[in-house]
Amino acid sequence: MMVPEGYMQDSAGRLVPRDKVKPEHLMVDELVRELFGGATDLRKALSGFRLKAFEEIRTVLALIAEKYGTTYGGQKGNITLTSYDGLKKLTIAMGDSISFGPELQAAKSLIDSCLGRWSKGADENLRVIVTDAFEVGKEGKIRTDKILSLRRLNIDDEEWLRAMQAISDSIRIDATKAYIRFHERNRPEDDFRQVPLDIARA
Repeated sequence: MMVPEGYMQDSAGRLVPRDKVKPEHLMVDELVRELFGGATDLRKALSGFRLKAFEEIRTVLALIAEKYGTTYGGQKGNITLTSYDGLKKLTIAMGDSISFGPELQAAKSLIDSCLGRWSKGADENLRVIVTDAFEVGKEGKIRTDKILSLRRLNIDDEEWLRAMQAISDSIRIDATKAYIRFHERNRPEDDFRQVPLDIARA
């Protein structure tokens, strides 16, 4: 919708004459738009830097691999590059985006059956852990990390083991994304600290 000159559009989509808008609302609107513009510029700069960094890293790795007549790593391989003095390093990490197929419902049914059998004297903490894992988070998504953590429980029960197999079979790799992280330290004996590129942590 085009906003006519001299008007502003409010959150309900209504056109309000600019001279009828409270000065403090105008001031906040201008501040938000100004800072949002800066944030947009930063996002574009970070995106451009990320593309440039990956391109230069691939070039260096390809040159090293060419020297030895081979290729470098695989898609799943994580790579760490360190400065000569050992004070700076960057890490390329491959992360999978995971979802679950219909087998997850079979796993839930098997787990419910286990909890039913164990209800007389089963550890209530286990019931809480299992129930929490299958709850939907605020974003309406199943908690992937908690579902996967169930497989680490050492429970020797045939039905439980079938449930864990169903969870394994339900895993779908939707996409693999490469991440680049930067770390630095002041002295070789110090621990590395991640360089924050997140505005909330900068």
